[in-house]
Amino acid sequence: MEEIWRQENATVRDVMTAVNHGQARPRAYTTVMTIMDRLHHKGLLDRRPGPGNSYLYTPRLSRDEYADARARAEVDAVLRDWGEVAMVHFAKRVEALDPERREQLRRLAGGA
Repeated sequence: MEEIWRQENATVRDVMTAVNHGQARPRAYTTVMTIMDRLHHKGLLDRRPGPGNSYLYTPRLSRDEYADARARAEVDAVLRDWGEVAMVHFAKRVEALDPERREQLRRLAGGA
């Protein structure tokens, strides 16, 4: 994802070339292609015909949108697995923060 965000539009070969730069053990084209195909099927990448027989991939989410979605999914998983116990620990952590940081979090939560 980092390389797709950096390039904004890239083929499998573009990504492979970038991630293999300076690596002692380069990744195979098929490995990169499989990963990008999986990211496409998970809804993280858009894919359209590109140059030659290749596809051109673009990110569906910005880094910030992706981070937000991942954090939300992780919190949901913790709450699903641990329920109220997890919420108690989250609340204790928030209360232990300095007041300025707590206020920053309150402002962030208001926009969530």
